[in-house]
Amino acid sequence: MTNKIIKIIWLVFVAGIIGFVLFVWAVSVNFLGLFGELPDFKALENPRTEVASELYSADGVLLGSYFRENRSPVSYNELAPNLVNALIATEDVRFEKHSGIDLQSMGRVLFKSLILRQGAGGGSTLSQQTAKNLFKTRNLESQGALSRVPGLRMLIIKTKEWIVATKLEKSYTKEEILTLYLNTSEFGSNAYGIKTAAKTFFNKNPNELTVQESAVLVGLFKAPTYYSPVFNPENSLRRRNTVLAQMEKYGFLTKSERDSLMALPIELDYRVENQNQGLATYFREVLKADLLKWTKENLKADGTPYDLFGDGLKIYTTIDSRMQRYAEEAVDEHMRELQKKFENEMGNRDPWIDENGRVIPNFLETQVKRTEAYRNLVRRYGAESDSINIKLNEKKRMRIFSWTKGEIDTLMSTMDSLRHYKKHLQTGFMSMDPHTGHVKAWVGGINHKHFKFDHVKQAKRQPGSTFKPFVYAAAIENGYSPCYTVIDQPVEVNIPGQPAWTPKNADGKFSYEKMTIRRAMAQSVNSVTAFMMKKLGPKVVVETAHRLGITSDLEEVPALALGTADVSVYEMVGAMATFVNKGEHIVPFYIERIEDKNGNVLQQFTPKKRPAMSEEHAYLMVYMMRGGFEESRGTSQGVPWTLRDQGNELGGKTGTTQNASDGWYMGMSKDLVSGVWVGGDDRAIHFRSWVSGQGGQTARPIWVRYMAKVYADPTLGYTKGPFPRPERPLSIEIDCDKYDLNSNRFNDFDFDPRKNDF
Repeated sequence: MTNKIIKIIWLVFVAGIIGFVLFVWAVSVNFLGLFGELPDFKALENPRTEVASELYSADGVLLGSYFRENRSPVSYNELAPNLVNALIATEDVRFEKHSGIDLQSMGRVLFKSLILRQGAGGGSTLSQQTAKNLFKTRNLESQGALSRVPGLRMLIIKTKEWIVATKLEKSYTKEEILTLYLNTSEFGSNAYGIKTAAKTFFNKNPNELTVQESAVLVGLFKAPTYYSPVFNPENSLRRRNTVLAQMEKYGFLTKSERDSLMALPIELDYRVENQNQGLATYFREVLKADLLKWTKENLKADGTPYDLFGDGLKIYTTIDSRMQRYAEEAVDEHMRELQKKFENEMGNRDPWIDENGRVIPNFLETQVKRTEAYRNLVRRYGAESDSINIKLNEKKRMRIFSWTKGEIDTLMSTMDSLRHYKKHLQTGFMSMDPHTGHVKAWVGGINHKHFKFDHVKQAKRQPGSTFKPFVYAAAIENGYSPCYTVIDQPVEVNIPGQPAWTPKNADGKFSYEKMTIRRAMAQSVNSVTAFMMKKLGPKVVVETAHRLGITSDLEEVPALALGTADVSVYEMVGAMATFVNKGEHIVPFYIERIEDKNGNVLQQFTPKKRPAMSEEHAYLMVYMMRGGFEESRGTSQGVPWTLRDQGNELGGKTGTTQNASDGWYMGMSKDLVSGVWVGGDDRAIHFRSWVSGQGGQTARPIWVRYMAKVYADPTLGYTKGPFPRPERPLSIEIDCDKYDLNSNRFNDFDFDPRKNDF
C-alpha cells in the first residue's frame, strides 16, 4: 500500500513536471491563440519604448520635451552607484546570481504564502520586471482566450515574464538590463524613466543623486502614488527608510550611515515638466506645429512617419538660452510696470473703448461667444437657452494670473475671468542675428500658462510708423538721398477709385519747416512720409516691402505708408534685418538640425537667402535708421547713453497706431535686430492717452532692457561698435552740407500737393 502511494506521488510529480513544461511551451508558442502573443526575437533585441523628443538651445541647454510619456533614456555610466545599490538591495538582491528566474526567491515566496500564510511580495526579478515594463505583458492586447479564466490569467502572465526574462538575460548584460529597467519604469508625477524622475523630484541628473534621494526614488517602484513624496510624504519617508534598511542589511551601508540618513527629512526640488514652464514656452509651442508637419512629411526606413511624442528625436534650435532668459526678464520687468500704469490710468473704468473714448457696450458679451466655454454650453443647452447665461455667471474655484501676487486661488465666474484677463496688456518680442538669420530669443506673451496665443508669429497687428522705413527704402532705391528735403505741411494724395487721403501728424500740427527725409523718419513726421508715398506710389512701396521680407498681404493704398496693414513681429524683424545684412534677406531661421534618438542626423536645415537690395542701399537704410538716435528730437533719443557709449551705433524706429492700441519698436545693432509689439489682445483695449500708449513708452523699454543685459554678458560675444560701411564709395551723398551745395536735383522746397496728383 505504501509503495503504491509513493508511486502515485511520483506519477503526479512527473506528470506535473511534464504538464508544466508543456504549459510553458504552449505559452511560448501561443498554442491555438489561447495565451496571447509573446515578443519575437527582433523585438527583444530592439525593445520599443516611447521616448520624449528633446529640444535643445544653440548653447546646449535642454529647453523642453514633447511626449506622451515623459521619458529620456540614460546609459549605465550615467547612474549613481547609490541608485544601483538601492535598487538591487530592495528589488532583487540576487540579481547578479540568477539568469532571469530566481528559484530560491520563488521558493521563499511560495513557502511563506502557502505554508505560513504570510504576504511575501511577488518574488519577481529585475529581469522579469523589465520584461513587464518593456513588453506590457499585463495589457489586454497581449492576453489570449485562457486569460479570462479566473486564477489562470496571472499564471499565464508570470510564465510570459519568466520566458521573456530568460531571453533578455541571453540578449543583454546585467548592466544593460538594470539600465533598461530604470529607463522604462514609471515614477508618478508624469515621470517615466530615471532621468525624468531625478529631474522632476530633485532637479538633478541620475548621477548626482545622493543615497537618501536614490532611496526615495527606488521606494516609488512599490506604488508611485501611495509612496509619492509630494502627495503622501509620510508614506514616502517610511518607504525610503525601508530601502535604507535594506541597503544596510545587504552591506551597502553601515548601521551608523543608515541611522544618520534615516534622521534626514526628504528635501525635494519638485517641478513637473510641462509646456507652461521653463524657457521659451511660446517658441516651443510654435515649433511643435512645425515639427508635427515635418514628421508627416518625412518617413522612417520602414515607411512609417516619425512620432514627435515617442521617437526620441533631438531637435537643435538657434535659440541662445542666455539671451532667451534676458528677453524673458526684460519682458517681465517692463510689463509688470506697464500693467500697473495701465491699471492706474483705467481706475474703475473698463479699457475697451471706441475711437471717441467711450466704453464699448456689451463688449464682454460679444467676446465670450468666441470662447470654447461658450461653445460647450451651446452644445449642451442649445443656443437660445437661459442656462447659458446662468452658467457663464456661475462662480467656481479657479486659479488666475496676477502680476503682483503670482497665481491667485479665487472664486470667479467665466464672465469675471474674461473681464480679468481682457484687462491685461500683451507683448511679442523676437531677436535675431541678421547675418545668419538665427533667431536668438522669442517671447510670445506675458505668461504661457494663462495666455496661450503667440504674439511673435501667430499674431498680426498694424505696425504704425515702424512701416515707414519701407517707404524710405523705396525712396533710397529710386535715387533719393537721406539729405533730400521736404517741407512738413499738409499733403493730399488722390488715386482714382480711392478716397482722398490727407494724414495728420501725431501731434495734429505741421511745422512748415524744411527737413531731410532722415530727420523726418527719425522724428516720425507723417506728412513727409505721405509726400514720399505720393512721389513713389503705393505699388512701388508694396513691392519693396515684400522684397525685403514682409510676407503679409499689403493693400496698395496711400495710407499703407503709416502702417495700416497687419504684419507680425516675426516678419518685421526678418525684413529689417535685411538692412543690416548688406541687402541680403534671410528668412528668420530657428531649427538647425533634427537627429534620431541614436544621434543620426535626419535633416540639416539651411537658411533661405536671397538678394533683396544693393549693399549701398542697405547701408543707407541703416544710416536712416540711425537717425532716431542721432537726429534732433529723434524717437530713440530717450534710449540711455549706457547703450550708446563706446562708439556704439544703433538704429531704431518706434511705431504707434492711431488710437494707441499697438505700440512697436524695431531696434538694431551691428549684430542683432529685434522687434517688440505691445498692446491688448483686442484692438479696443488700449491706453486712453496716446502719449502713454505710444511705442516709445510701451515697447522700446523692453528692447533697452534686453540689449543692456546682452551687452553686460561677455560670454555672449556681442560688443558695441559701428555698423560696417561698404568698401566701395557711396554714390549717393549723405553729407547734407555737400548735398545742398552740389545738387538741387531732388529738392522740393515749395510744392503744391494739388499739382502733384496721380
